[in-house]
Amino acid sequence: MDIKAKIDELVTKIKNDPAAMDNFQKDPVKTVEGLAGVDLPDDQINPIVEGIKAKLSGGLLSGITDKIGGIFNK
Repeated sequence: MDIKAKIDELVTKIKNDPAAMDNFQKDPVKTVEGLAGVDLPDDQINPIVEGIKAKLSGGLLSGITDKIGGIFNK
């Protein structure tokens, strides 16, 4: 699975759901794991959370996909 596409998908879900946005602001790790349907170690989920924060704030992913590539591959 393409990690950039997964981040884009999660950003869309968070932007379109006020409850998800509120939850993301309160507990981003738990929210991302719930929306993605995975439970990942912090060292793997934190870069995804940072990528989502960057997209939500209008920033660029800036190589984040290289750091977390393959996490969602099963």
